[in-house]
Amino acid sequence: MSLTIAFIGLGNMGGGMAANLLKNGYAVRAFDLSEDALARAEAAGASRAASAVEAVTGADAVVTMLPAGKHVESVYAGEVFGAAKAGALFLDCSTIDVATARRVIEAAEAKGFEMVDAPVSGGIGAANGGTLTFMVGGSDAAFARAMPILSAMGKAVIHAGGGGNGQAAKICNNMLLGATMVATCEAFSMAQKLGLDPQTFYDISSVSSGQSWSMTSYCPVPGVGPQSPSDNDYQGGFAVGLMLKDLKLASEAAASVSASVPMGNAAEALYQLLANQGKATRDFSIMIEMLEGK
Repeated sequence: MSLTIAFIGLGNMGGGMAANLLKNGYAVRAFDLSEDALARAEAAGASRAASAVEAVTGADAVVTMLPAGKHVESVYAGEVFGAAKAGALFLDCSTIDVATARRVIEAAEAKGFEMVDAPVSGGIGAANGGTLTFMVGGSDAAFARAMPILSAMGKAVIHAGGGGNGQAAKICNNMLLGATMVATCEAFSMAQKLGLDPQTFYDISSVSSGQSWSMTSYCPVPGVGPQSPSDNDYQGGFAVGLMLKDLKLASEAAASVSASVPMGNAAEALYQLLANQGKATRDFSIMIEMLEGK
């Protein structure tokens, strides 16, 4: 008999993730505040729930994909804990602050439940394609139970340690990504002003010590390197607003443990400028246009 999974939060990421659970034989009971999101989940084969409580009642596992820590804490404390059956497993795939993730997991464990924080890397395309990477925090026992469910939605599931460590890994990774994209954009912009052809600079740097994922997998210059959002007028991909959210989480986490992150702080300030220019929904590699004064 297949497990029944309550899935709460069926936005751009959650919708594709729920669809992949269905493709892998799980029964999914879906809930979202958006009627359109619910309709898409239903069309993919999920059963519709009228509330989070209805979705969770009797489910073997609960997966949440919500915007921020306050939503995660509110849904678990206000609805999930009281409605879940004994022994249900909780998997929060949202990207939230480390402190809230640890607090919610401790509350779940105090009530006798096992829970993991399992934020994702890979974006909407990977969510739809089932090729996400999950960074998972939680006990060994909780991770072992979560592994098959997460594997149905992703290509890599990595145990990062205790509760909250999934979030810690996610924000450290994305702080590094945000900073390297800024540096990549700076280098391409300067290279062109110095008379270097972008393709020539790519050919050199992509096989030299300046190589990074931001250059060779996600080049910010249109027509250079593999297909990326820069080739689609910076539409789709990883939105500036989402990068800014992650950088703010990283900044808060750094302050809480007295970690020095000057490059991360500088990247946050630059993406804030981009967002202030009305580009929060564009791909984060559009940073190159701001650096070039466009």
